[in-house]
Amino acid sequence: MSYEPDWNVLTATCPSRTSLTRIANKWTAMIVIVLGKGRTRFRDLRTSVEGISGKVLTETLRDLERDGLVSRHVFAEVPPRVEYELTDLGRTLHTPLSAIGQWAEAHIAEVLEARERYDCQR
Repeated sequence: MSYEPDWNVLTATCPSRTSLTRIANKWTAMIVIVLGKGRTRFRDLRTSVEGISGKVLTETLRDLERDGLVSRHVFAEVPPRVEYELTDLGRTLHTPLSAIGQWAEAHIAEVLEARERYDCQR
């Protein structure tokens, strides 16, 4: 019988914190949302996620691949073609991150109003 530890993200030494840090990254969320639509080329990802640099996109994709959330497919063509897609594990992350993105869009007016009220009181 194998022992499964009780992971607790609130415990300082829990390795799940590294996953939470990766998931909470704004670029990760946006990349996962785009890849939720299907396999995507690097350049199309960069176009879809406005404001991300090529370097940050590359680093984030590598981190997601290392964590088993994204798979990378290289095609032996000239020029080389590289596509990315969510793994089965990555697809489990798509729904909650999409929901957070939808929440942000739905409530940004309220957030902006709250910020303005706060700033005026200071």
